[in-house]
Amino acid sequence: MPRLAAASLAGTAIEFYDFFVYGTAAALILGPLFFPTFSPVAGTLAAFATFGVGFVARPLGSVLFGHIGDRRGRRPVLVASLLLTGASTVAVGCVPTYDSIGVIAPLLLLVLRFLQGLGLGGEWGGAVLLAVEHAPAERRALWSSFPQVGPALGFLLANGVVLGLSSALTEAQFAAWGWRVPFWAAGVLAVVGLWLRSSLTESPSFLQIDDHARVPLAEVVRNHWRLLLLTGGGLAIGYAIFYAVTTWSLAYGTEQLGVSRGVMLTCIMGAVLVKGALTPLMALLADRYGRRPLCLAGCTAAALWMFPMVALLATGAPLPMFLGFLGAMLAFITMFAVIAAYLPELYEPRVRCTGAAVGYNLGGVVGGALTPIVATALAEQGGRVPWGVAAYLTAIALLSLGCFALLPETRPVRVGAAAEAPAG
Repeated sequence: MPRLAAASLAGTAIEFYDFFVYGTAAALILGPLFFPTFSPVAGTLAAFATFGVGFVARPLGSVLFGHIGDRRGRRPVLVASLLLTGASTVAVGCVPTYDSIGVIAPLLLLVLRFLQGLGLGGEWGGAVLLAVEHAPAERRALWSSFPQVGPALGFLLANGVVLGLSSALTEAQFAAWGWRVPFWAAGVLAVVGLWLRSSLTESPSFLQIDDHARVPLAEVVRNHWRLLLLTGGGLAIGYAIFYAVTTWSLAYGTEQLGVSRGVMLTCIMGAVLVKGALTPLMALLADRYGRRPLCLAGCTAAALWMFPMVALLATGAPLPMFLGFLGAMLAFITMFAVIAAYLPELYEPRVRCTGAAVGYNLGGVVGGALTPIVATALAEQGGRVPWGVAAYLTAIALLSLGCFALLPETRPVRVGAAAEAPAG
Protein backbone atom coordinates (compact mmCIF):
# COMPACT_ATOMS: atom_id res chain seq x y z
CA MET A 1 0.00 0.00 0.00
CA PRO A 2 2.72 2.62 0.73
CA ARG A 3 4.32 2.04 -2.70
CA LEU A 4 0.97 2.16 -4.47
CA ALA A 5 -0.15 5.26 -2.55
CA ALA A 6 3.15 6.99 -3.36
CA ALA A 7 2.79 6.25 -7.07
CA SER A 8 -0.82 7.48 -7.08
CA LEU A 9 0.17 10.63 -5.20
CA ALA A 10 3.07 11.37 -7.54
CA GLY A 11 0.90 10.87 -10.62
CA THR A 12 -1.90 13.16 -9.46
CA ALA A 13 0.69 15.76 -8.37
CA ILE A 14 2.22 15.78 -11.85
CA GLU A 15 -1.10 15.96 -13.68
CA PHE A 16 -2.47 18.68 -11.41
CA TYR A 17 0.79 20.59 -11.83
CA ASP A 18 -0.02 20.64 -15.55
CA PHE A 19 -3.56 21.85 -14.87
CA PHE A 20 -2.68 24.45 -12.23
CA VAL A 21 0.24 26.04 -14.04
CA TYR A 22 -2.24 27.13 -16.70
CA GLY A 23 -4.50 28.72 -14.07
CA THR A 24 -1.60 30.71 -12.62
CA ALA A 25 -0.51 31.83 -16.08
CA ALA A 26 -4.12 32.80 -16.93
CA ALA A 27 -4.27 34.99 -13.82
CA LEU A 28 -0.92 36.68 -14.41
CA ILE A 29 0.10 36.84 -18.06
CA LEU A 30 -2.06 35.12 -20.69
CA GLY A 31 -4.55 38.00 -21.02
CA PRO A 32 -2.08 40.60 -22.35
CA LEU A 33 -0.21 38.06 -24.52
CA PHE A 34 -3.17 36.32 -26.17
CA PHE A 35 -5.92 38.96 -25.92
CA PRO A 36 -4.01 42.26 -26.31
CA THR A 37 -6.90 44.07 -28.02
CA PHE A 38 -9.08 43.67 -24.90
CA SER A 39 -9.13 45.93 -21.86
CA PRO A 40 -7.20 44.55 -18.85
CA VAL A 41 -10.36 43.21 -17.17
CA ALA A 42 -11.77 41.82 -20.44
CA GLY A 43 -8.39 40.20 -21.18
CA THR A 44 -8.39 38.50 -17.78
CA LEU A 45 -11.97 37.32 -18.36
CA ALA A 46 -10.99 35.90 -21.77
CA ALA A 47 -7.98 34.11 -20.25
CA PHE A 48 -10.22 32.68 -17.52
CA ALA A 49 -12.65 31.53 -20.22
CA THR A 50 -9.89 29.42 -21.81
CA PHE A 51 -9.09 28.21 -18.27
CA GLY A 52 -12.74 27.15 -17.86
CA VAL A 53 -12.63 25.05 -21.05
CA GLY A 54 -10.46 22.56 -19.19
CA PHE A 55 -13.29 21.98 -16.71
CA VAL A 56 -15.81 21.46 -19.49
CA ALA A 57 -13.48 18.81 -20.96
CA ARG A 58 -12.96 17.00 -17.67
CA PRO A 59 -16.36 15.22 -17.56
CA LEU A 60 -15.79 14.16 -21.19
CA GLY A 61 -12.40 12.79 -20.17
CA SER A 62 -13.98 10.94 -17.27
CA VAL A 63 -16.47 9.34 -19.68
CA LEU A 64 -13.74 8.34 -22.14
CA PHE A 65 -11.22 7.06 -19.61
CA GLY A 66 -13.95 5.74 -17.30
CA HIS A 67 -15.09 3.50 -20.14
CA ILE A 68 -11.52 2.22 -20.50
CA GLY A 69 -11.19 1.79 -16.73
CA ASP A 70 -14.42 -0.19 -16.41
CA ARG A 71 -13.80 -2.28 -19.53
CA ARG A 72 -10.00 -2.73 -19.66
CA GLY A 73 -8.76 -1.93 -16.17
CA ARG A 74 -7.69 0.96 -13.96
CA ARG A 75 -3.98 0.75 -14.79
CA PRO A 76 -4.17 1.63 -18.55
CA VAL A 77 -6.09 4.79 -17.63
CA LEU A 78 -3.18 6.08 -15.56
CA VAL A 79 -0.69 5.78 -18.42
CA ALA A 80 -2.90 7.21 -21.19
CA SER A 81 -4.18 10.18 -19.16
CA LEU A 82 -0.68 11.13 -18.03
CA LEU A 83 0.63 11.07 -21.59
CA LEU A 84 -2.22 13.22 -22.92
CA THR A 85 -2.05 15.83 -20.16
CA GLY A 86 1.76 16.07 -20.26
CA ALA A 87 1.98 16.43 -24.04
CA SER A 88 -0.73 19.11 -24.22
CA THR A 89 0.87 21.09 -21.37
CA VAL A 90 4.27 21.13 -23.08
CA ALA A 91 2.55 22.27 -26.27
CA VAL A 92 0.95 25.26 -24.46
CA GLY A 93 4.47 26.50 -23.74
CA CYS A 94 5.23 26.42 -27.47
CA VAL A 95 2.20 28.38 -28.74
CA PRO A 96 3.16 31.71 -30.37
CA THR A 97 1.41 34.79 -28.95
CA TYR A 98 -1.23 36.95 -30.62
CA ASP A 99 1.42 39.35 -31.93
CA SER A 100 2.99 36.50 -33.94
CA ILE A 101 0.05 34.60 -35.43
CA GLY A 102 -3.03 36.64 -34.56
CA VAL A 103 -6.33 34.97 -33.64
CA ILE A 104 -4.91 31.48 -34.23
CA ALA A 105 -2.92 31.87 -30.97
CA PRO A 106 -5.91 31.93 -28.57
CA LEU A 107 -7.62 29.22 -30.63
CA LEU A 108 -4.61 26.93 -30.20
CA LEU A 109 -4.63 27.74 -26.50
CA LEU A 110 -8.28 26.73 -26.34
CA VAL A 111 -7.67 23.36 -28.05
CA LEU A 112 -4.70 22.49 -25.85
CA ARG A 113 -6.54 23.47 -22.69
CA PHE A 114 -9.38 21.18 -23.78
CA LEU A 115 -6.90 18.29 -24.19
CA GLN A 116 -5.44 19.05 -20.76
CA GLY A 117 -8.89 18.78 -19.21
CA LEU A 118 -9.62 15.59 -21.13
CA GLY A 119 -6.52 13.92 -19.68
CA LEU A 120 -7.11 15.15 -16.14
CA GLY A 121 -10.72 13.96 -16.29
CA GLY A 122 -9.43 10.41 -16.60
CA GLU A 123 -6.53 10.70 -14.16
CA TRP A 124 -8.47 11.10 -10.93
CA GLY A 125 -10.67 8.03 -11.37
CA GLY A 126 -7.80 5.69 -12.20
CA ALA A 127 -5.46 6.91 -9.45
CA VAL A 128 -8.10 6.92 -6.73
CA LEU A 129 -9.58 3.53 -7.61
CA LEU A 130 -6.22 1.79 -7.50
CA ALA A 131 -5.77 3.09 -3.94
CA VAL A 132 -9.38 2.46 -2.86
CA GLU A 133 -9.64 -1.04 -4.28
CA HIS A 134 -6.31 -2.21 -2.83
CA ALA A 135 -6.87 -0.72 0.64
CA PRO A 136 -8.32 -2.54 3.67
CA ALA A 137 -11.89 -1.33 4.28
CA GLU A 138 -11.21 0.11 7.73
CA ARG A 139 -8.45 2.35 6.33
CA ARG A 140 -9.91 3.01 2.89
CA ALA A 141 -10.35 6.77 3.43
CA LEU A 142 -6.78 7.11 4.71
CA TRP A 143 -5.07 5.32 1.82
CA SER A 144 -7.27 6.94 -0.81
CA SER A 145 -6.47 10.38 0.62
CA PHE A 146 -2.89 10.23 -0.70
CA PRO A 147 -3.93 10.87 -4.32
CA GLN A 148 -5.88 13.81 -2.86
CA VAL A 149 -2.61 15.26 -1.53
CA GLY A 150 -1.36 15.28 -5.14
CA PRO A 151 -3.31 18.40 -6.20
CA ALA A 152 -1.77 20.39 -3.32
CA LEU A 153 1.75 19.25 -4.27
CA GLY A 154 1.06 19.97 -7.94
CA PHE A 155 -0.19 23.44 -7.08
CA LEU A 156 2.79 24.22 -4.84
CA LEU A 157 5.21 23.00 -7.49
CA ALA A 158 3.52 24.99 -10.27
CA ASN A 159 3.35 28.19 -8.28
CA GLY A 160 6.79 27.69 -6.79
CA VAL A 161 8.25 27.56 -10.29
CA VAL A 162 6.31 30.66 -11.32
CA LEU A 163 7.31 32.49 -8.14
CA GLY A 164 10.98 31.62 -8.67
CA LEU A 165 10.90 32.79 -12.27
CA SER A 166 9.07 35.99 -11.30
CA SER A 167 11.78 36.78 -8.76
CA ALA A 168 14.71 35.90 -11.03
CA LEU A 169 13.48 37.59 -14.24
CA THR A 170 12.44 41.09 -15.16
CA GLU A 171 8.83 41.72 -16.16
CA ALA A 172 9.92 41.90 -19.82
CA GLN A 173 11.81 38.60 -19.63
CA PHE A 174 8.93 36.85 -17.87
CA ALA A 175 6.47 38.08 -20.52
CA ALA A 176 8.81 37.21 -23.40
CA TRP A 177 9.74 33.65 -22.47
CA GLY A 178 9.79 33.04 -18.70
CA TRP A 179 6.11 32.10 -18.48
CA ARG A 180 6.74 29.23 -20.93
CA VAL A 181 9.31 27.43 -18.74
CA PRO A 182 6.78 25.88 -16.29
CA PHE A 183 4.88 24.38 -19.24
CA TRP A 184 8.04 22.88 -20.74
CA ALA A 185 8.95 21.38 -17.36
CA ALA A 186 5.77 19.26 -17.60
CA GLY A 187 7.54 17.01 -20.12
CA VAL A 188 10.19 16.00 -17.58
CA LEU A 189 7.55 15.42 -14.91
CA ALA A 190 5.48 13.24 -17.25
CA VAL A 191 8.48 10.95 -17.86
CA VAL A 192 8.99 10.63 -14.09
CA GLY A 193 5.31 9.82 -13.60
CA LEU A 194 5.32 7.13 -16.27
CA TRP A 195 8.35 5.51 -14.67
CA LEU A 196 6.67 5.50 -11.23
CA ARG A 197 3.50 3.93 -12.61
CA SER A 198 5.18 1.28 -14.75
CA SER A 199 5.27 -1.28 -11.92
CA LEU A 200 1.71 -0.84 -10.58
CA THR A 201 -0.52 -3.93 -10.49
CA GLU A 202 -4.15 -4.01 -11.56
CA SER A 203 -6.91 -3.47 -8.99
CA PRO A 204 -8.13 -6.73 -7.37
CA SER A 205 -11.76 -5.55 -7.53
CA PHE A 206 -11.51 -5.14 -11.30
CA LEU A 207 -9.92 -8.57 -11.74
CA GLN A 208 -12.85 -10.16 -9.87
CA ILE A 209 -15.50 -8.70 -12.19
CA ASP A 210 -17.02 -11.43 -14.35
CA ASP A 211 -19.57 -9.36 -16.26
CA HIS A 212 -18.10 -6.03 -17.42
CA ALA A 213 -20.53 -3.27 -18.34
CA ARG A 214 -20.76 -2.93 -22.13
CA VAL A 215 -21.43 0.82 -22.02
CA PRO A 216 -20.61 1.99 -18.47
CA LEU A 217 -21.89 5.55 -18.96
CA ALA A 218 -25.30 4.35 -20.17
CA GLU A 219 -25.59 2.09 -17.13
CA VAL A 220 -24.55 4.85 -14.74
CA VAL A 221 -26.98 7.37 -16.23
CA ARG A 222 -29.82 4.83 -16.29
CA ASN A 223 -29.34 3.42 -12.78
CA HIS A 224 -27.45 6.10 -10.87
CA TRP A 225 -28.46 9.48 -12.37
CA ARG A 226 -29.48 10.78 -8.95
CA LEU A 227 -26.06 9.96 -7.50
CA LEU A 228 -24.36 11.76 -10.38
CA LEU A 229 -26.36 14.95 -9.87
CA LEU A 230 -26.00 14.93 -6.07
CA THR A 231 -22.26 14.26 -6.08
CA GLY A 232 -21.67 16.88 -8.80
CA GLY A 233 -23.65 19.44 -6.81
CA GLY A 234 -22.01 18.43 -3.55
CA LEU A 235 -18.49 18.85 -4.87
CA ALA A 236 -19.20 22.21 -6.52
CA ILE A 237 -18.29 24.27 -3.45
CA GLY A 238 -14.89 22.56 -3.11
CA TYR A 239 -13.95 23.54 -6.64
CA ALA A 240 -15.41 27.03 -6.19
CA ILE A 241 -13.36 27.62 -3.04
CA PHE A 242 -10.14 26.30 -4.49
CA TYR A 243 -10.24 28.33 -7.68
CA ALA A 244 -11.58 31.45 -5.97
CA VAL A 245 -8.50 31.34 -3.73
CA THR A 246 -5.85 30.13 -6.16
CA THR A 247 -6.92 31.75 -9.43
CA TRP A 248 -9.43 34.59 -9.01
CA SER A 249 -7.87 36.10 -5.87
CA LEU A 250 -4.44 36.04 -7.52
CA ALA A 251 -5.72 38.14 -10.41
CA TYR A 252 -7.83 40.36 -8.13
CA GLY A 253 -5.01 40.98 -5.67
CA THR A 254 -2.40 41.87 -8.29
CA GLU A 255 -4.67 43.86 -10.64
CA GLN A 256 -7.23 45.53 -8.36
CA LEU A 257 -5.45 45.80 -4.99
CA GLY A 258 -1.94 46.41 -6.30
CA VAL A 259 -0.42 43.62 -4.21
CA SER A 260 2.79 42.18 -5.63
CA ARG A 261 2.75 38.85 -7.43
CA GLY A 262 5.19 37.38 -4.91
CA VAL A 263 3.12 38.33 -1.86
CA MET A 264 -0.10 36.92 -3.36
CA LEU A 265 1.54 33.66 -4.39
CA THR A 266 3.18 33.26 -0.97
CA CYS A 267 -0.11 33.75 0.91
CA ILE A 268 -1.96 31.33 -1.34
CA MET A 269 0.81 28.73 -1.30
CA GLY A 270 0.99 28.86 2.51
CA ALA A 271 -2.72 28.05 2.80
CA VAL A 272 -2.47 25.24 0.22
CA LEU A 273 0.54 23.78 2.06
CA VAL A 274 -1.43 23.50 5.31
CA LYS A 275 -4.36 22.02 3.40
CA GLY A 276 -2.16 19.33 1.86
CA ALA A 277 -0.58 18.44 5.20
CA LEU A 278 -3.96 18.01 6.91
CA THR A 279 -5.48 15.78 4.20
CA PRO A 280 -4.53 12.39 5.79
CA LEU A 281 -5.73 13.59 9.21
CA MET A 282 -9.18 14.47 7.84
CA ALA A 283 -9.27 11.08 6.08
CA LEU A 284 -8.57 9.31 9.40
CA LEU A 285 -11.57 11.13 10.88
CA ALA A 286 -13.66 9.83 7.97
CA ASP A 287 -12.57 6.26 8.69
CA ARG A 288 -13.65 6.76 12.30
CA TYR A 289 -16.80 8.88 12.02
CA GLY A 290 -17.98 8.46 8.43
CA ARG A 291 -17.72 10.26 5.10
CA ARG A 292 -20.99 12.20 5.08
CA PRO A 293 -20.53 14.03 8.43
CA LEU A 294 -17.23 15.52 7.26
CA CYS A 295 -18.74 16.62 3.95
CA LEU A 296 -21.61 18.34 5.78
CA ALA A 297 -19.18 20.00 8.20
CA GLY A 298 -17.01 21.28 5.34
CA CYS A 299 -19.98 22.77 3.48
CA THR A 300 -21.26 24.45 6.65
CA ALA A 301 -17.83 25.94 7.38
CA ALA A 302 -17.60 27.20 3.80
CA ALA A 303 -21.02 28.89 3.99
CA LEU A 304 -19.98 30.67 7.19
CA TRP A 305 -16.49 31.69 6.04
CA MET A 306 -16.94 33.20 2.56
CA PHE A 307 -17.84 36.71 3.72
CA PRO A 308 -14.95 36.89 6.24
CA MET A 309 -12.57 35.52 3.59
CA VAL A 310 -13.47 38.22 1.07
CA ALA A 311 -13.22 40.94 3.73
CA LEU A 312 -9.74 39.73 4.72
CA LEU A 313 -8.66 39.57 1.08
CA ALA A 314 -9.81 43.16 0.49
CA THR A 315 -7.35 44.44 3.12
CA GLY A 316 -4.46 43.65 0.77
CA ALA A 317 -2.32 42.86 3.86
CA PRO A 318 -0.37 39.56 3.83
CA LEU A 319 -1.40 38.13 7.22
CA PRO A 320 -5.17 38.80 6.94
CA MET A 321 -5.17 37.47 3.36
CA PHE A 322 -3.35 34.31 4.45
CA LEU A 323 -5.82 33.74 7.31
CA GLY A 324 -8.75 34.22 4.94
CA PHE A 325 -7.32 31.72 2.47
CA LEU A 326 -6.42 29.28 5.26
CA GLY A 327 -9.97 29.20 6.64
CA ALA A 328 -11.33 28.54 3.16
CA MET A 329 -8.83 25.74 2.53
CA LEU A 330 -9.66 24.07 5.85
CA ALA A 331 -13.34 23.99 4.86
CA PHE A 332 -12.34 22.64 1.46
CA ILE A 333 -10.17 19.79 2.70
CA THR A 334 -12.71 18.69 5.31
CA MET A 335 -14.81 17.61 2.31
CA PHE A 336 -12.24 16.69 -0.30
CA ALA A 337 -10.03 14.53 1.92
CA VAL A 338 -12.84 11.97 2.12
CA ILE A 339 -14.22 12.21 -1.43
CA ALA A 340 -11.72 9.70 -2.85
CA ALA A 341 -13.23 6.99 -0.63
CA TYR A 342 -16.81 8.29 -0.63
CA LEU A 343 -17.51 8.47 -4.37
CA PRO A 344 -16.20 4.99 -5.31
CA GLU A 345 -18.11 3.43 -2.40
CA LEU A 346 -21.36 4.77 -3.87
CA TYR A 347 -20.98 2.63 -7.01
CA GLU A 348 -20.66 -1.08 -7.73
CA PRO A 349 -17.24 -2.16 -9.16
CA ARG A 350 -18.44 -2.74 -12.74
CA VAL A 351 -19.29 0.97 -13.27
CA ARG A 352 -17.24 2.49 -10.46
CA CYS A 353 -14.54 4.14 -12.60
CA THR A 354 -17.10 5.94 -14.76
CA GLY A 355 -19.56 6.83 -11.98
CA ALA A 356 -17.02 8.21 -9.50
CA ALA A 357 -15.00 10.12 -12.12
CA VAL A 358 -18.01 11.67 -13.90
CA GLY A 359 -19.56 12.79 -10.60
CA TYR A 360 -16.23 14.24 -9.45
CA ASN A 361 -15.69 16.19 -12.65
CA LEU A 362 -19.28 17.44 -12.93
CA GLY A 363 -18.61 19.35 -9.73
CA GLY A 364 -15.67 20.96 -11.52
CA VAL A 365 -17.92 22.35 -14.26
CA VAL A 366 -20.30 23.95 -11.76
CA GLY A 367 -17.72 25.17 -9.25
CA GLY A 368 -14.39 25.40 -11.07
CA ALA A 369 -15.12 26.56 -14.61
CA LEU A 370 -17.43 29.42 -13.72
CA THR A 371 -15.99 30.75 -10.46
CA PRO A 372 -13.01 32.79 -11.78
CA ILE A 373 -15.18 34.28 -14.55
CA VAL A 374 -18.20 35.07 -12.36
CA ALA A 375 -16.04 36.34 -9.49
CA THR A 376 -14.05 38.65 -11.81
CA ALA A 377 -17.27 40.10 -13.24
CA LEU A 378 -18.85 40.54 -9.79
CA ALA A 379 -15.71 42.15 -8.34
CA GLU A 380 -15.64 44.64 -11.22
CA GLN A 381 -19.17 45.78 -10.31
CA GLY A 382 -18.51 46.04 -6.57
CA GLY A 383 -16.62 48.48 -4.41
CA ARG A 384 -13.42 48.01 -2.43
CA VAL A 385 -14.80 44.80 -0.86
CA PRO A 386 -16.34 42.46 -3.48
CA TRP A 387 -19.30 41.26 -1.40
CA GLY A 388 -20.96 39.86 -4.53
CA VAL A 389 -18.22 37.25 -4.75
CA ALA A 390 -18.83 36.23 -1.14
CA ALA A 391 -22.58 35.92 -1.77
CA TYR A 392 -21.95 33.81 -4.87
CA LEU A 393 -19.64 31.41 -3.00
CA THR A 394 -22.03 31.18 -0.04
CA ALA A 395 -24.88 30.23 -2.37
CA ILE A 396 -22.80 27.41 -3.87
CA ALA A 397 -21.89 26.23 -0.35
CA LEU A 398 -25.59 25.99 0.56
CA LEU A 399 -26.34 24.11 -2.66
CA SER A 400 -23.56 21.61 -1.88
CA LEU A 401 -24.76 21.25 1.71
CA GLY A 402 -28.22 20.27 0.47
CA CYS A 403 -26.77 17.72 -1.97
CA PHE A 404 -24.62 16.01 0.66
CA ALA A 405 -27.60 15.92 3.04
CA LEU A 406 -29.42 13.75 0.48
CA LEU A 407 -26.55 11.28 -0.02
CA PRO A 408 -26.18 8.09 2.07
CA GLU A 409 -23.31 7.16 4.37
CA THR A 410 -20.94 4.49 3.00
CA ARG A 411 -18.41 3.84 5.78
CA PRO A 412 -18.04 0.07 6.39
CA VAL A 413 -19.95 -0.93 9.48
CA ARG A 414 -17.33 -3.26 10.91
CA VAL A 415 -13.58 -3.74 10.58
CA GLY A 416 -12.77 -5.67 7.43
CA ALA A 417 -16.24 -5.15 5.90
CA ALA A 418 -16.19 -4.41 2.20
CA ALA A 419 -18.31 -1.68 0.69
CA GLU A 420 -18.39 -3.15 -2.79
CA ALA A 421 -22.11 -2.58 -3.35
CA PRO A 422 -23.73 0.86 -3.44
CA ALA A 423 -24.60 2.09 0.03
CA GLY A 424 -28.11 3.08 0.97
